[in-house]
Order: sequence, then structure tokens, then C-alpha cells
Amino acid sequence: MTDALLPSWRDGATRTAIVDFLDLVDEIPPADRVAVFDNDGTLWCEKPQYPQLEFMLSEMKAAVAKDASLGDQAEFRAILSGDRATLAEMGLERVVLALVDLHTGLTPEEFNERVAAFFASARHADRGVPYRQQRYQPMLELMDALRTRGIDCYIVTGGGSEFVRVVGEDFYGVKPEGVVGSQVAYDVARQDDGGLRLVRTGNIVASGVNEGEGKPTNIQRILGRRPVVAAGNSAGDAEMLEFAQSYDGPSLALIVDHDDAEREYAYESKAGSFEAEEGVLDMADRLGWVVASIKNDWATVFAGD
Repeated sequence: MTDALLPSWRDGATRTAIVDFLDLVDEIPPADRVAVFDNDGTLWCEKPQYPQLEFMLSEMKAAVAKDASLGDQAEFRAILSGDRATLAEMGLERVVLALVDLHTGLTPEEFNERVAAFFASARHADRGVPYRQQRYQPMLELMDALRTRGIDCYIVTGGGSEFVRVVGEDFYGVKPEGVVGSQVAYDVARQDDGGLRLVRTGNIVASGVNEGEGKPTNIQRILGRRPVVAAGNSAGDAEMLEFAQSYDGPSLALIVDHDDAEREYAYESKAGSFEAEEGVLDMADRLGWVVASIKNDWATVFAGD
């Protein structure tokens, strides 16, 4: 049965470790059967640029086209001119907050419509295919294999919750309430007819960017269930994997290793919001995580290939 569920995984130590875990799922109480997956670089391709950043940049360019004065804002001026030195000096958080501010005042529904429109037309910069075809086929198969054994699958991303929720069910079979990510703050606005609506602000909620220690704390805060499976690809996922690995019973902590320059990209993914003292592959070796080499362990990389 496992062969049928994991056809894109090549035989080897990694596939064996996954199968061994699947064979032990009956030992896990049904209420504890929870799996969490990072998104960027774990479920879909994050190179040459995060899809959400591509969306935000397209929104910025559209806004500047309507109001040229926006191009004078320091962050946008640096982006439009390709001034990498200035952008590096500003830091990712400042630049992202400036981009987030573009959607201040939108309702959740209005924001969702913009994200859906982006995915309807956007294409990957290098491959020229829709982002849906940038999902990793082996990881989709792993999610299916877990679900057949009664394990609930959730997405825990450093990206924006709202952005991923628009496509989460279509791309991964994960409903909006199953996506945990960096969360924009909302204001409540009263309408003329007395009804209420939510509007976006330009701020991130107090818990901050959903990376590092934020991932396990937000899993508890939002999902309320400890995972027995966690999959990621960067140091920003480390605490989430340790959280799953610490479960008192069978567990699986999985790292995707981007080592295939021919079919994908070759790089070691890093956290987006902090500088880790240890590389994620070194962490995997030290803590005994399962490493999925794209080059060696995946017969197929992308969905639809």
C-alpha cells in the first residue's frame, strides 16, 4: 500500500524512515495524529523569490502606476531601482511592512480576491508555469499517505496566513482554519447599516513573524494540538521539528534538502527573519532528523511533471 502512496519517492534510507513511521501510526492515539508542514521550500518552490513576495511586488507596481508619488517612498524607491544595498540596510522586516501597508483598509474578502487574481495569471519566473505546478509532488504524496492513516495535515508557514489560505484547500487539501502563519492585524469598522466588517491594518499581530520559536507557540495557540509529524526546510522551522520530535511516541521530523540544481535549485535555505547560529542540515545531522534530498530521494520533483 505504501508503494502506491509514495510513487515519487526513490528507495533508500529516507523513504524507509518514512515508511517505518507510517507503519507505527496505529500506536499513536487518534487525537494525537497531527502533521504540520512549512510551505515555502517545503510544499512549493520558494526560488528565485517567494511567491508571496512576487504578489506583493506586483501589487506595489500596480499601486505606483495609479499614484506615482508612492514611488518616492524610500522602500519602494529602492525596490523599483534595484538598489540591493539600500534594501539590505533597511532589512527584510521594514520592506515587508511597507508592502503590507499597501493593503491597509481592505476587507479580508477584497484581499482574497486580489490574491486569487494573482494566482490565476502569475507564472514562475524561471519555469514559466502556474504556481500550482510548483508544488512538490513527493510532499503531496506524503500528505496523502498521512491522511490515509488518520493524520490531520496543517500548514505552518512564515508567510502570511491570509495569502496561503486562498489556495490552501485547492493546492494542499488544507482548509483556511488549518493554516497558521504570520498574521496581519485587523480593525473593526462599523458600517452605515449598523453591520460590522474587518479591515486590514499595516501591522503584524504581536506574536510577530511565524518563524523559530513562534511556530510551536502559534501551533498551540491556534491549532491547540501538538504535532507528531513536522516537515520544513530552513532554520526557521527548527523549533517546530523539535516540537514534533519531542512527542512521547512515534514521530517524524523531516527536512527538505535543496541539492538539485538541474531540476530545481541548489542552496541551503535560511530563516527569513533571523540569523541562525547553525545551518539547518547541521541541525538535522545533530538531532537525527530525516533528510529528503531532492536530488537523490525524489524521482519526480514537481506536480504535473
